[in-house]
Amino acid sequence: MGFKEEIKRRRTFGIISHPDAGKTTLTEKLLLFGGAIHVAGAVKSNKIKKTATSDFMEIERQRGISVATSVMGFEYKGHKINILDTPGHQDFAEDTFRTLTACDSVIIVIDVAKGVEAQTRKLMQVCRMRKTPVIVFINKMDRSGKDAFDLLDEIETELQISVNPLSWPINMGPDFKGVYNIYQKNLSLFTPATQTIQETIEFDDLSNPKLEEYIGDDAEILREEIELVSGVYPELDLQEYLDAKIAPVFFGSALNNFGVRELLDAFIQIAPSPRPCQTVERVIEPTEEKFSGFIFKIHANMDPNHRDRIAFVKIVSGVFRRNTAYLHVRNGKKLKFSSPTAFMAEKKSIIEEAYPGDIVGLHDTGNFKIGDTLTEGEKINFKGIPSFSPELFKYIENADPMKSKQLAKGVDQLMDEGVAQLFTSQFNGRKVIGTVGALQFEVIEYRLLHEYSASCRWEHINLHKACWIKSNDEEQLTEFKKAKFQFIAKDKHGRDVFLADSSYMLQMAQNNYPKLEFHFTSEF
Repeated sequence: MGFKEEIKRRRTFGIISHPDAGKTTLTEKLLLFGGAIHVAGAVKSNKIKKTATSDFMEIERQRGISVATSVMGFEYKGHKINILDTPGHQDFAEDTFRTLTACDSVIIVIDVAKGVEAQTRKLMQVCRMRKTPVIVFINKMDRSGKDAFDLLDEIETELQISVNPLSWPINMGPDFKGVYNIYQKNLSLFTPATQTIQETIEFDDLSNPKLEEYIGDDAEILREEIELVSGVYPELDLQEYLDAKIAPVFFGSALNNFGVRELLDAFIQIAPSPRPCQTVERVIEPTEEKFSGFIFKIHANMDPNHRDRIAFVKIVSGVFRRNTAYLHVRNGKKLKFSSPTAFMAEKKSIIEEAYPGDIVGLHDTGNFKIGDTLTEGEKINFKGIPSFSPELFKYIENADPMKSKQLAKGVDQLMDEGVAQLFTSQFNGRKVIGTVGALQFEVIEYRLLHEYSASCRWEHINLHKACWIKSNDEEQLTEFKKAKFQFIAKDKHGRDVFLADSSYMLQMAQNNYPKLEFHFTSEF
């Protein structure tokens, strides 16, 4: 198969949603259809022994939530599919924002009973900003929830995007009978079963009296609703979907394996293959012959037995080959990779080559940080992978003097992952950890103990915001750092950070030092 065909057959997408909408369950079922796993797991931690494939960290298995993005690749009907399952919990939103930079399209999962929730709105803003095409999957149709028409209106209003239903539910909750696939003109009948794959009946003419044999009295209601749908929503304009102006909608129940295959079949037909990527210098086309890619995530200890760090690279152009020297643009060094890996969550297999759209794991001894670029020699820098200003702060202290080395190493590696941010106070030399959500402190403490055998304790510190400062006026910068000495810190990369203890203090600093720039993301 030629280079261009390999690019065309790839689909790299992220699955996003509010917590508990069924995102990880949907991922499991997509893997089941792709033949990548044979028994689907569940996310709930207590009763079910097989946990979800994408939730491979010990803390995820215990809590029953996803706390890190996981990457899975599989083949389906001649297409290579790469799924990035992201955490839904808002405390880990930063990981999700960064992961969206590596996605060519997105599937949003919405709970039929709850509709559009806060986290979904936030994530949709990122998709809108990046013009990422989205498909909506309305999940849990086997439970009672909102009326389908009302839900479509809510999605249009809340997510500010036009919708186009490509499948339609026959009732919901206890009376749920199945889904009519408008896009492929077939009928899928619902039988609650978590592991079996449903049979589909070709049905292109709804006026056929045979419909009554399958769904009884609901046949007439379905005919009326489909007529209404075709009146309100025009046929899907593929270009409008690719331009992120319209979102196709599917209905189903991921837990019961229902409506997932319809989603996957339509997805491989309409979703975009790898798209061009903007760098600071120019736009990179996937079909360019020379390799380029960027690191969007670093994960420490994917295999706790080996203490390894893996850098996730999204390939943007050209072919990535094993044992070939590539330029690490930030360091200016050439690096070779003897064992690049493809993923099935934490299961890894060594690959010889990879194409645009693929996600490759590189063993990292501390060379990489998030946002780094690898090329065949050209000096380019991909953009749009920011760290956000943290909102919660705590001093981190060593709880076991015998394990200070382990603690230092653990903190260092976890901060490289982007789990949280580390600031060193210039006033007293103490280490401050800043996070976007409170749960991250628990995750850090848990992982330090279980992965590095280091115990820490937290001390609360009352701060409002951390912002990066810079100025072309050295004099004013020096004066500011002197005046605010006890609130100045350095981040992990040695940049100046101002730790404001109130919004008033931040405002005063901005007014009194007009030649200083205050940045709330690390990308400036």
